[in-house]
Amino acid sequence: MAEDLELQSWDLQCERNHRNHRTWELGCQQLVVRRGQPFSVTLHFAGRGYEEGRDKLAFNVETGPCPNEVSGTKTHFPVSGSLEEAAWSSAVESQDGASLTVSVCPPPDARIGRYSLTMEASTGYQGSSFRLGDFVLLFNPWCPADPVFLETEEDRIEYVLTQHGHIFQGSSSYIYSIPWNFGQFEDEILDICLQLLDTNPKFFQNQDRDCSRRNSPVYISRVVSAMVNCNDDQGILFGRWKQPYDDGVSPMVWSGSVDILQRWRKYGCQPVRYGQCWVFAAVACTVLRCLGIPTRVITNYNSAHDTNSNLKIEQYLDENGKVQPGTREYIWNFHCWVESWMARPDLLEGYDGWQVLDPTPQEKSDGVYCCGPTPVKAIKEGELKLKYDVPFVFAEVNADVVYWMLQSDSSRKKTVDSKSVGKNISTKSVGRDTREDITLNYKYQEGSEEEKAVLEKVNLRKTSPTEEEGLKVKIKVSEGMNNGCDFDIFAVISNNTASERTCRLMFGARAAGYNGALGPECGSKDLLNVALQPYADKTVPLRILYEKYGGCLTEDNMIKAMALLQDYATKEIVLGVRNIYVKNPDIKIRVLGEPVQNRKLVAELTLTNPLPSPLSGCHFAMEGAGLTKGQKVQELDSPVGPGEEAKVRVDFVPQQSGLRKLVVDFESDKLTGVKGYRNVIIAPLSK
Repeated sequence: MAEDLELQSWDLQCERNHRNHRTWELGCQQLVVRRGQPFSVTLHFAGRGYEEGRDKLAFNVETGPCPNEVSGTKTHFPVSGSLEEAAWSSAVESQDGASLTVSVCPPPDARIGRYSLTMEASTGYQGSSFRLGDFVLLFNPWCPADPVFLETEEDRIEYVLTQHGHIFQGSSSYIYSIPWNFGQFEDEILDICLQLLDTNPKFFQNQDRDCSRRNSPVYISRVVSAMVNCNDDQGILFGRWKQPYDDGVSPMVWSGSVDILQRWRKYGCQPVRYGQCWVFAAVACTVLRCLGIPTRVITNYNSAHDTNSNLKIEQYLDENGKVQPGTREYIWNFHCWVESWMARPDLLEGYDGWQVLDPTPQEKSDGVYCCGPTPVKAIKEGELKLKYDVPFVFAEVNADVVYWMLQSDSSRKKTVDSKSVGKNISTKSVGRDTREDITLNYKYQEGSEEEKAVLEKVNLRKTSPTEEEGLKVKIKVSEGMNNGCDFDIFAVISNNTASERTCRLMFGARAAGYNGALGPECGSKDLLNVALQPYADKTVPLRILYEKYGGCLTEDNMIKAMALLQDYATKEIVLGVRNIYVKNPDIKIRVLGEPVQNRKLVAELTLTNPLPSPLSGCHFAMEGAGLTKGQKVQELDSPVGPGEEAKVRVDFVPQQSGLRKLVVDFESDKLTGVKGYRNVIIAPLSK
C-alpha cells in the first residue's frame, strides 16, 4: 500500500510574497497579494516528499459567505506543469527533499477580498485535505491584464503606494494645499476596508451577487463612493457644513484618514462626525488605494452644484445687490472628489482611464447618495448619456451662473456669468509636493472650436471671451491678507465705450463657507453716482477690518466680495465676484535627532499667534504613516497671548524607512484647522 503524502507544516512566505506584490508595508500578520501575479507557498511533508506522477495536489480557494463556482467565488484547481493566465492555476516552483514550493496564480479578473486556501493531497485512492489559512487578494495595477493597470511605475507609486499627499483648497485666485495622511497600509486599515465592503447594502440584499461582482473596479468604486458617506447606509462619515460640531470633530481638524476609519470600526460602524468634501474624498482615496485601485484627490474651483440638471446655477439678488437666502444651488469656492484609474468595459471604446468618483452626498444616483465612476473623457466631450452621472459632473465644471437682480418696479434684471465655473482643476503632481493643473482633461480651451462643439452638443451657449465692449468690473486684492490684520480690496470698474456713463456701485464683502453659503457682512460701500469717462478705469477701495470679520469668519477663512455696477441710463448690470482667503500663520516644524528607523526622534512644533487677542485651548496633533503609530496630541497648559509663540515638543519612533511626511494640525478657540507638514527621510535600521 502506497504511503500517503502527509503535510507536516507550511509557509505562506509572507515576507517574500509581500515584497514581490508590493504589499510589504502591511506587515506579515496576514498574506496579502495582488491578482494576475503568482505567489509562493512552501509545503513541508512528513516522511517522504512529493513525487510527480505518483501524488496529486490541488488547491481550493473560497471567498465570501456563500462561495460557489458559478459566481466565481469558489475554485478548485490542480498543481500542474505550468501556470495559466486566465484562470486560477498552480505549478511546482522548486523542490528540496520533503519541502515543495508551489506557485499559485489568481487570474487578473479574480474577485478581490479575503480568501481561504485549502490543499488536497492524494496518492492512489487515498486523500487528505489541509487548511493552509487565509489570504487577501487585491487589484493589481502592475498587471497589464487587470482593468486597473497603469503604464508607468512613477504613477503606480504615487497613486497606489504613497501614503501621504496634498489636497488643494482656498480659492481660484489663492490656491493653497493642506497635507493629508492617507495611511492605506497602517494597522487595521485593510481589514476595515474589507469590512466596509461587507457592510454595504448590496451585500445585505444579495451576498452571492455582491461578492461575485467584486472582480470589477467599476462596481467596487461605486460601492465605496456610496459607503464613505452615511446617507443611505452604515457609511463612514456624517457630513456637516456649519457649526456646531460639539458632538463630534470639526472637519477642519482631521489631518488623515486612519483615525476616521479606526473610529468607524471601533464604534460598531456608526458614522464618524463630521466630514466635508475634502474629508470624504481623502477617505475614499485611502480605501481605493488600499484595495489596489489607483486614485488621486481632485479639487475643482468655483464648482457648481446643479440640482435640477439645467446646467445653470440661479442666484437671486435684492435691490442692493445682496444675495437672497433660500437657494439650494450654490457655487462652491472649491469642491473635492477623487479620480480612479480603470478600464470601462461596460461602455463604448474610448472611455478607459481616469474616472470621477464623488463620495460627498450631494444628489442621488440610482436612488443612492453616490456619484460615478464618471469617465473624465465623457465630461470633456459632453457625452451626457453615458454611465454614471455625467450631467452632474459636467455641470460642476461648466454651468452658467445666472443672477436675477430685483428692480424698483419688482421686475428682475438678468445677468449671466458663463466663464467662472470650473477653474484651476488641481491635483498633486507625481512624485512632488507641487500642484498639477488638469483643467484641460475636463474641458477644451475656452473659446476654442472644440469647446463650442461640446457646448452646442449639450445646448449650452456661452458668451465669447473676446467680448470687451460695455462696462466691466473686476475685484483685486492687496498683499498681506493675513488673519488678524486689516486689509484693502478694490473694485476696478471700466467703461469700454465712447460715451460717459453714470452708474451705481454696490460693493460689499461677507464671510462665506467654502460651499458658497454666506454669513454676516464684514464691509460694504454703496456709491450712488459714479461717473465713468469713455475708455477709462476707476478703482474703488474697500477696507476690511479685523474687528468686523474676526467674529464672523468661518473655519474656512473665506470672504466673498461682490461688486455690482448698474448703468442708470441703459439699466445694464455687470457683476464682479471674488472669493478671498484669509491666510492663517505657518506652523514651524523641526525634527531633532538622527532620523533612523526604530530610533526616537523629537518634533518641535511652533506657531505664532497673529491675532490681537489670546488663544485658549491650544493643542497640536501630529501623525504620519510609518512614523507615529496613530495620532499624537500635545496640549498647551496656558493661553497664548498676541504675538506669542505656541511651542511643544513631541516624541515619536519611526517604524518604516524611506520618505515620510509628518502632518501637523493646530487648534484653539479662535484659530482652527491650521495645517503644516515636514518631509522626513528615515534611514533603514542597519543590520
